Amino acid sequence: MALVTLRRNLYHLSDFRIHGALAALKTQQVNHVHKTVKEHLCPWFWSQHPGPIRVRFHHAHCKKFHSENGNDLHPVGEPGFSQVHNWDRFEHSVKNVDEQMFYRKLNSFTSSGEILRFVSTLETLPDTMMAGALHRICEVERKDGDQRLPKEILESSAFQALCDRFGRDPSDLSNAGLVTAFQALTLLCGDPQSHLLMNLEAECQHRLERGGLDVHSLCILGETLIKLHGPGCSTLDLIIYQLQGESLETFTPEDIVTVYRLLQASPEKADQQQRFLNKINHFSLSLVSNLSPKLMSQMLTALVVLDQTQALPLVIKLSKYVVRHIARFTSEELRKVLEALIYFGHSDRFFTETLEQHVASLCLTLDPELVSRVMEYCSRKLILSEPIFNAVAETFVCQAEKFSPSQTAKLIEPFGKLNYLPPNASALFRKLENMLLTHFNHFPPKTLLRLLHSCSLIESHPVNFMAKIFSPYFLQQLQGAESYLDRLSLAQLTQLFLTSILECPFYKGPKLLPKFQVKSFLTPCSSLETPMDFHLYKSVMIGLIDLLGARLYFSSKVLTPYCYTIDVEIKLDEDGFVLPFTIDEDVHKRVALCIDGPKRFCLNSKHLLGKEATKQRHLRLLGYQVVQIPYYEIEMLKSRLELVDYLQGKLFSQNSGGHW
Repeated sequence: MALVTLRRNLYHLSDFRIHGALAALKTQQVNHVHKTVKEHLCPWFWSQHPGPIRVRFHHAHCKKFHSENGNDLHPVGEPGFSQVHNWDRFEHSVKNVDEQMFYRKLNSFTSSGEILRFVSTLETLPDTMMAGALHRICEVERKDGDQRLPKEILESSAFQALCDRFGRDPSDLSNAGLVTAFQALTLLCGDPQSHLLMNLEAECQHRLERGGLDVHSLCILGETLIKLHGPGCSTLDLIIYQLQGESLETFTPEDIVTVYRLLQASPEKADQQQRFLNKINHFSLSLVSNLSPKLMSQMLTALVVLDQTQALPLVIKLSKYVVRHIARFTSEELRKVLEALIYFGHSDRFFTETLEQHVASLCLTLDPELVSRVMEYCSRKLILSEPIFNAVAETFVCQAEKFSPSQTAKLIEPFGKLNYLPPNASALFRKLENMLLTHFNHFPPKTLLRLLHSCSLIESHPVNFMAKIFSPYFLQQLQGAESYLDRLSLAQLTQLFLTSILECPFYKGPKLLPKFQVKSFLTPCSSLETPMDFHLYKSVMIGLIDLLGARLYFSSKVLTPYCYTIDVEIKLDEDGFVLPFTIDEDVHKRVALCIDGPKRFCLNSKHLLGKEATKQRHLRLLGYQVVQIPYYEIEMLKSRLELVDYLQGKLFSQNSGGHW
């Protein structure tokens, strides 16, 4: 069906200024309607099925506005799609100039009232354009934070006329116009019992059962039904079944991401759909370069919800393209990207470098939730990024009041975990102390314990709060409804108590009761001590046997009375001679060898983690001679003889007083 011209109304749209447009409009074909709806308004609204119909307005309100204000229609602000990206580019053609003008004008409006007044002045429009106008209203209302229309708009004659056209005879609507209107009105009205929505849904159901909907219409319908009835909607299974029967080559990138969202709505059925998911995951590898930042974020989120750990190649490729567009992500989208990378355990040097530049340049304007998520990403991946940490520290000092207790904990904990003090450390911890003094009771007990423990790792000891956390009242809160405290909390309390004894001798407050103290800091999650690297230990052990003459002269994995486990312990007598490890008398000095593998350092760094630095600091305060054997020094040795010489220099240097 050919598109009817907008000849009469173009006289009132003087800013279009396109010479010869009326002649071109006569030859306009229906398929251009669908293409322009897809490319100019939103990739959701597009269908391969032609058949737009004319829509006429003859009510008094529209005629009055048309006659009085027709020359006052001008763009307000920048068009919503003024920036043309490589993933959202439309084709310029003389044949679809009328639609381009329509959508350019439509996207220039910033309020629902403006859109309705504009549409009311147009005598005839295809249903796809009318549905596009409804969607533009959705976009405007979404920006205002509430998609529901104000009552005066809902009851206006212009909006009622628009709705009446779609409700009069839905069977006459094209597939694109039908599903687009159904989706837009669902978002704007949201009442499943609405007579209009029930009619549109019934027509969609009828066409679905006949198998008459194309891929894009199926995608729109699926998301609309989830919005209207929830993920338990039985019709959703039929939609997914029909989508499985379609060739993936007919799916646009937007369609593929929509399918992910449909499957994401019912993650409990992911196992049943895994074969389909495998096909989509593989096919999506070829589409990544065509995805917008928003679609990348949505795809990564769906992969997380659906637990697609086998799709790591897709995650890696997505992360590479995230680097190219990181400045275009919204805070929410970038936060979702970080959550996905954390979930899949993936980190990328180029992504980290780009993230550093992004955070450093926008630190004071970033959303607090994004800031805390960036720090959580660095913490999980053991990434010590000084530009990020310094920028975040400055942000907290300037805007601490914007951060919630949980966000504050996520922001501060990585400083202790990765053993880093920013240049403004004094101001940072002064601000944190002031926040804790005024909002102490707002912090959940376990969150507060983690926060204070992380501060102690970098020697910013929470002396003013130790009396509170060692008190029976706090310990009872920490335990909650459980019959016992978890092992990690007990270990953190014990290490804080040991810190108060070794590093805060001026602390005279309550002590931690013995029943809350652990015997070892080795926990299943390795939060306070990292187990020894077995392969590195074997290499060092061979060198020690060659150096000392027998395995008898050193012991390994020694649990001290102070909860720390020493990798290798060597005992010396008063003259500095090595004693067999079985002898406990006449021990004058104990040497603690810390055989530090890669997991005890920040990623790709020689910087010890906070827990390992604290362990070595405490062992020295307890009287041990601490000797660090880092993996990167062992890796430099080329022979067994070099290893023996290296260990001799470490253990028996001139100032150590040791002999063998």
